[in-house]
Amino acid sequence: MRLINRSGISIKPKAPFHEWLLAGSEEPVPSLEELRSEANLYLFDEVDSDEDFTSEIEQHWLTIFENELSAWDEFQDFWPKPLSLDLFKSWFDIDLQLMSFDLSDQPLMRANLDIE
Repeated sequence: MRLINRSGISIKPKAPFHEWLLAGSEEPVPSLEELRSEANLYLFDEVDSDEDFTSEIEQHWLTIFENELSAWDEFQDFWPKPLSLDLFKSWFDIDLQLMSFDLSDQPLMRANLDIE
């Protein structure tokens, strides 16, 4: 086991995100419970305090929000406008993750994703 020099946040969609999916999708949409059964984890540099977490969220919320929206609408046809930090917080539960541990013996793989 190795300690990774990253903290992070896990996010789970709330009802407004699910309602957006239902309104904009022509395909079947998972239930809110199904969507919330798995959180997405976003890592960033290690932090030491709640203020540091706040700073990281303020720095990265747009990238995270766009990534979550793109998973369902990659062409931005039905994205809410304007995107804002308040909207992000109203659409997702944010759980703080102070420490990260790697239990795998396999090398850590990294892939760059171009999100613009």
